[in-house]
Amino acid sequence: SDFGLSAVSDQIRQDGLFHTFCGTPAYVAPEVLGRKGYDAVKVDIWSCGVILFVLMAGYLPFNDQNIMAMYKKIYRGEFRCPRWFSSELVRLLMKLLDTNPETRITIPEIMENRWFKKGFKHIRFYIEDDKFCSVEEADDDVGSYATDHSSMSESESELDTRRGAGSLPRPASLNAFDLISFSPGFNLSGLFEEGGEGSRFVTGAPVSKILSKLEEIAKVVRFTVRKKDCRVSLEGSREGEKGPLTIAAEIFELTPSLVVVEIKKKGGDRGEFEEFYNRELKPGLENLMEEESQSTASAAAAAAATADSCLPPDSE
Repeated sequence: SDFGLSAVSDQIRQDGLFHTFCGTPAYVAPEVLGRKGYDAVKVDIWSCGVILFVLMAGYLPFNDQNIMAMYKKIYRGEFRCPRWFSSELVRLLMKLLDTNPETRITIPEIMENRWFKKGFKHIRFYIEDDKFCSVEEADDDVGSYATDHSSMSESESELDTRRGAGSLPRPASLNAFDLISFSPGFNLSGLFEEGGEGSRFVTGAPVSKILSKLEEIAKVVRFTVRKKDCRVSLEGSREGEKGPLTIAAEIFELTPSLVVVEIKKKGGDRGEFEEFYNRELKPGLENLMEEESQSTASAAAAAAATADSCLPPDSE
């Protein structure tokens, strides 16, 4: 691995440092060569400096046919910038390739650097359909619809056919096998119960009411809301250790009068999700869950009836 070591937390020893000697020789930070332990975040910053130099110059800052001679250059920080480098870029590289990890530039300082900020546009990312999307991409969705429509799944095409123009979206229908797939190992006891990073429940409430309630909860906690048919994405504004908390809610039709609401954590910290779910989401959806026990019984009966109709008759 040349960079990204700071993401491998299981390599940290009791002293809080990494001791693994790895990486492509030309990209290795001097403290890694010292074999006395190193801060992986600061090593990653050094590697970013080498990559930036290569992108701008077209060759490595530290290079020698003799690998030991190259290691000496790295350890001493001996490199020269081409004459076409701007003074701002040279200053940034000197800070990135500082041989002293204690004085090396940090990520927040890089973000505030004048050279780095030239033409920089901060893009917020969110998760939709298990894919990373940017706010800019979301704005272009209308223009790219004709291209994307050809790759739309059959179920989504059917959904568009069933839904008239200007009418409320209709959830995708579930059958008995969809219900079974909700629960691993064919254990149906937890079919409509809460899990560690998600929850699902049955309700007889109209789809419009469910969508409105989710938007209402998001507005209270200042979450960004994105809707697509019967799917809602809620994204927090606070950047946690694992990025902003992102929650996806999807509505499925079980019977003409019952729907299943499935809520999942798509991004962010699990503890933050559990806190938000217990403090905001669950109390806010309490009215929709009031008939859960009766609805679940009806759902189970409907699923059993569907399953029976799908099974072949017993042979004598």
